[in-house]
Amino acid sequence: MTKKNYWRELWNYHELIYILSWRDIKIRYKQTVMGASWGIIRPLVTTIIFTVVFNRIAKLQNPSAAPYILMVSAGMLPWQFFASALGETSNSVIGNAGLISKVYFPRLIIPLSSIVTSLVDFMVAFVIIIAMMIWFQFAPGWQIILLPFFIMLLIASALGVGLFLTALNVKYRDFRHLIPFVIQVGLYVTPVAFSSKSIPAHWRIWYSINPMAGIVDGFRWCLLDDTLYWPGLIISIVITLFLLVAGLRYFRKMEKNFVDDI
Repeated sequence: MTKKNYWRELWNYHELIYILSWRDIKIRYKQTVMGASWGIIRPLVTTIIFTVVFNRIAKLQNPSAAPYILMVSAGMLPWQFFASALGETSNSVIGNAGLISKVYFPRLIIPLSSIVTSLVDFMVAFVIIIAMMIWFQFAPGWQIILLPFFIMLLIASALGVGLFLTALNVKYRDFRHLIPFVIQVGLYVTPVAFSSKSIPAHWRIWYSINPMAGIVDGFRWCLLDDTLYWPGLIISIVITLFLLVAGLRYFRKMEKNFVDDI
């Protein structure tokens, strides 16, 4: 199938994305006492723990004017989406094995629906930082108008990596055990609980190879008027676009074998 026909067919089935997303959301919160509140509780508890450990105990400080807990919250917001999206997309194809083996549709719809599901949790978690900014009477600067750009960059990054992991997880089931470990390590090598300004200057350009570093800094720049490391942002954009294109190509290459591998 040509690329043009593939994208046209994907659009023809776009309603299936909403159907699968809504199904996953209902399953996630079915028979839970707290319901969608878990989307707020989890990042909030993690933010508080990081603030106590890194700020109160380790005595790390936020170089900018924002309270430390706001800095952590602004970093946790994109990271929580990224981690959730990777967890959801990596198991999405295997989790829909019955559907794939019975009905034809563009397989890309499955990881896309997982991204939408994680985006719902992201919007719920966004309530946390809005409430905290109101509590601390901290208003964002003009950069807030550029936040949608960083949200799109975040989605592209999560989708690019997620497509790789999804296809690899279908072919090699060992990856399902590796993915939680990668996410856990990624949390500590991404500037979520600390400011990237604490990275030595001569290492910071290399540290920016982690695309989430530039994205987290971008969120803090938009929400907290923090300083943005522009070389790191450029590197994040380039790597994110590379991962997205490479992830799409690899997924499309492997999807024709999904039925046999599952």
